[in-house]
Amino acid sequence: MLRPERMSKVSVTGSKRVIDEVIETAYEHHSLHVTDYEGDFQGFDPGSSLEGAEDVNERLVTVRSLESILEVDDGDAGPTGVLDDEELEAELETVRERVNDLTDERDDLRDRIREIDDEIDRIEPFADLGIELDLLRGYDSLEVVVGEAKADAVEDALAEAAGVREYEVFSGNGVVAAFAYPADDAEEGVLQDALVGVDIALLEVPDADASPAEYVSELESERAELESELETVESELESVKQDAAGFLLRAEEQLTIEAEKKQAPLSFATTENAFVAEGWIPTSTYDEFAAAIEETVGDHADVEELERAEFTPNGHHNAAVDAEGHEAATDGGHEASNETPPVVQNNGDVAGPFELLVKSFGRPQYSEFDPTLLVFLTFPLMFGFMIGDVGYGILYVGIGAFMYRRFDDTLRELGAIAIWSGLFTVLFGLYYGIDVFGYHGYQLFFEHWPVAKGLSPGDSHWALAYLVLSVLFGIVHLNVGYVLSFVKNFQIHDLKHALYESGSWLLLLNGTWLWIFSQHVQGPKPGFLFDSVGVLTLGMVSFSGLPVAVGYLGIALAVLGFLLLAIGQPTEIAEVLEPLVNVVSYARIMAVLLAKAGMALAVNLLAFGAYMDNDGYFHFIFTPEYLAYVQSNPESYDIIFAGMTTAFEPSAIGVVALIAGVLIAVVGHIVVLLLGITSAGIQSVRLEYVEFFGKFYNGGGEAYSPFGYDREYTANE
Repeated sequence: MLRPERMSKVSVTGSKRVIDEVIETAYEHHSLHVTDYEGDFQGFDPGSSLEGAEDVNERLVTVRSLESILEVDDGDAGPTGVLDDEELEAELETVRERVNDLTDERDDLRDRIREIDDEIDRIEPFADLGIELDLLRGYDSLEVVVGEAKADAVEDALAEAAGVREYEVFSGNGVVAAFAYPADDAEEGVLQDALVGVDIALLEVPDADASPAEYVSELESERAELESELETVESELESVKQDAAGFLLRAEEQLTIEAEKKQAPLSFATTENAFVAEGWIPTSTYDEFAAAIEETVGDHADVEELERAEFTPNGHHNAAVDAEGHEAATDGGHEASNETPPVVQNNGDVAGPFELLVKSFGRPQYSEFDPTLLVFLTFPLMFGFMIGDVGYGILYVGIGAFMYRRFDDTLRELGAIAIWSGLFTVLFGLYYGIDVFGYHGYQLFFEHWPVAKGLSPGDSHWALAYLVLSVLFGIVHLNVGYVLSFVKNFQIHDLKHALYESGSWLLLLNGTWLWIFSQHVQGPKPGFLFDSVGVLTLGMVSFSGLPVAVGYLGIALAVLGFLLLAIGQPTEIAEVLEPLVNVVSYARIMAVLLAKAGMALAVNLLAFGAYMDNDGYFHFIFTPEYLAYVQSNPESYDIIFAGMTTAFEPSAIGVVALIAGVLIAVVGHIVVLLLGITSAGIQSVRLEYVEFFGKFYNGGGEAYSPFGYDREYTANE
């Protein structure tokens, strides 16, 4: 699981007479990641599409266009089936003609409705005037102008116009109609000339004899009829969709498969009579793939394993080997490949969803360790430790189960991650004292609980213990990262490079922290570094620090690490404190734990009230009766806040207080739930990506994309 699946570079060489059969077999086997021909073989040229590819692509475009018009999606799929070419072509033509006719009719109706809407918008200003439309045009001796303007400005302009003998202005709601009788010697258009200096937007008078109100009524009636027709057409389109959706999805899948098969030779090397196809295949499936090709075309094609890729970068010990593990011959023009194999991550159903977190950083390169399993082992652990509440954990599991069942792909994987994170949240919630939404549930069953989160003054030593535990986890986590880095550098280069580039950091990390946890120069070291071991083991283990000799050993290891770093990577000397700083960064685990617990405590404090006893421990109040009891014993209990729900009494104020307290509890815990996802989730991801991945992982690998198709709507013939 820490490595991608082993890959082999293979070639398929054969006669062009059997190229169709070879493509069909390789496609159905669905295992060959085809690589494009780069012109490496003398006398070979890139291949061309098989006959009929253009026709298949045209029909595929038609199908996808129809799916877009009808808004077909995966939910409209019907039963799987097989479509022969004649059936597909005939039904596709029928559906295309029907859809085209209906869409043309629908578009015409929409255009006509749009035109009517524009006409109504155009006529509305005339309705404000209250003048019949036929009175606004058709005069021989009068000139008429209608527009949006201020009536006073129009009247002033006409009063001063020398070419206007008489005029009349009508207005309504910002629309003006001006009638003018020109002077005897005035030229045509005198009215518009008189209004040149006026801010007016001229309106064209509609060609209608009815009143504006009647004309609008006629247009609205016509629009209603058109909308009824449009509804009928759209209903018919929906009916066509119901009838044809399953067929279109099957047709798209079948045509996609045909198109991929017919375009496959574009990646091949070909001559007039032969072809060569190369690609990568999981080594475990090579024998089965070769047998399938041989069974289909016999000795008309030959499958050869050119190399079995080692888990090293290009050019470094990437020898070609045969199926028995010996170096493979490179005859026939083939040489060991310099290509980077595609990556197949193989983490099983349990850890598999955590590939999502790894791919978000970058798919592993073939030469790298796949950290998915390690993320699966550590991410839910960190998340659960930071939240640690049975109530929140159950909700996380419920949310995750909903996503896992209802969705596919990314959301389904997120659902699985949420389930695992929720389960660990429940486990740590039980460990912390059966915490349920910030309330210590153990109090219902036991008088005392040996473990706490460290929020109360009486158990603050637990907070310091969790700080030490976070640091110890960081040391282990980073050790794993540096060990993987050491192995990687050893495989890529040699032991010397591994010691310089990885061993130096391992020595610095462990040497520094061995000294910190030792009794050497113990005075400046905080006591909780050692006392926390007893706290975490519930007093079963007493720890006063590692022996002084171990402290000296730690110094020696750190000095040796520094010397190796100075010799092998002198530019990295400035980062010599990185092992110390990186480990301290894991203290954020403890910080988020206390922050989330504190937020839940604050919500419960406001809603239910709390007091602190003489031993420094918090307790929630919940009821008015218990509040009265606490208030009657001030020498034993110190009330921090009385709470909203504890103010309940049979009165309006009491009911309001109760409702407010419940709302604060519900809304507050929802906020804590959501912030838990962001804070604990982000901090866990950050520790994985920055502190852990940064030691050995780069990402950027190529995804394995085998030649073939996972059928959903069609079946093999």
